[in-house]
Amino acid sequence: MINFDFLTEKTIENLVQLIRIDTTNPPGNELPAVIWIRDLLAREGIPAGDMVILESAPGRANLVARLRGDGSQPPLLLSGHVDVVPVEPKFWTHDPFGGEVVDGCVWGRGTADMKGFLSMYMSVFIQARQQGLPLKRDLILAAIADEEAGFEHGSQFLVEQHRDLIAAEYGLTESGGLTAYMGKKRVYPIQVAEKSVCWLRASTFGQPGHGSMPHEDNAVLHLAKALERLRRAGHLPIHLTPTVRRMLDSLAENLGFPLGVVLGLMRSPALAGVLLRMLPVEQRPLFIAWLSNSVSPTVLQAGSKSNVIPSEASVHLDCRLLPGQKPEDVIRELSAVMGRQVKLEPLTTSTGAEFPVDTPLYRLMEKALKQMDGEGITFPLLMPGATDASLYQRAGIKVYGFTPGILPPEISLTKMAHAHDERLPVSFFRSGLPALWQVVSEICCA
Repeated sequence: MINFDFLTEKTIENLVQLIRIDTTNPPGNELPAVIWIRDLLAREGIPAGDMVILESAPGRANLVARLRGDGSQPPLLLSGHVDVVPVEPKFWTHDPFGGEVVDGCVWGRGTADMKGFLSMYMSVFIQARQQGLPLKRDLILAAIADEEAGFEHGSQFLVEQHRDLIAAEYGLTESGGLTAYMGKKRVYPIQVAEKSVCWLRASTFGQPGHGSMPHEDNAVLHLAKALERLRRAGHLPIHLTPTVRRMLDSLAENLGFPLGVVLGLMRSPALAGVLLRMLPVEQRPLFIAWLSNSVSPTVLQAGSKSNVIPSEASVHLDCRLLPGQKPEDVIRELSAVMGRQVKLEPLTTSTGAEFPVDTPLYRLMEKALKQMDGEGITFPLLMPGATDASLYQRAGIKVYGFTPGILPPEISLTKMAHAHDERLPVSFFRSGLPALWQVVSEICCA
């Protein structure tokens, strides 16, 4: 029998150590964290011959470790990235790289994205070794680089150059199986799909001139007007994907009046745009992301001197495309809103992903979540952002977001990831580790 209280303590201890290793990306420098994980696994009895560190560039390191099964079933991959996004320390209550446990929470950059979840995977991986599970599948643990800046040095590198080391039937990664709240209901989405990335530059042009002589043909003003048209539109056209249809079916059936009714009606694209305005303000952005190609203006660029009117102004647009949508589709939709005088050009694109729900692994995840929270509602999730799942899909791996645990209403993963004061409650790990263990042990031993 596993002592999950003790396992929680060990998971927190490991998470604290990982937080204290600064892997901010850029520049990344994941190697010290990857070495630390390798040494931990070695102390816990993982043979050196079953672990390998792979550097895609100096300091950009990935660890792949394996517990060998009898080979009667193809492997299961547990994948977690060790890099984190930058911080603004002056806005943090506690040191973002201190790994402090305060007020029942672990604080620090990467706690929720995703060193906390990687620590859970590490704990389950170690337990599988210590419990001597009769594995029918190899169990693979990948601690990888560069998820936060385009995947090149992490999952892309592994898929393109070391596919044999991570080849698996199924994979688990971040962003699923933890509590969200809809009204008074606790819901547990399981990520089965994710949007693709399409970063664009939108540019406008005008007449240059001296700043003391204002005129209307000003590139900056043209850009401001185009962005205002985008703001007023609220969202781009509605598209219902198969995953979102299943999600709406489940929520409509389980949430009841009035939210369940509203979500049920959203299955009509003609009504969805109107109904979005009926949702609570805090829930509206998520549903917009599920139902449309989303767009967020991010980086503004114009001019080089205060007294010179520039001839060009531009903004980077972070677009996330629904499965089945292509860059030319969102460019067409944006042109219709912002105006055809705006030049739109792709900067970075990536593929999305969508995986089936009629698999033994998905059913195991549903069962484990029901046992973790008998009153919770499970449903398949379209992830608005991007994870390594889209890269692993190229290797034929069916990847699900599953990092289970119960969160209180005041802690939201969507508000914690990449935010100031990133943290997760210790109780989250205590509730989630048994569910994760149940899924991993059953799929690997059945």
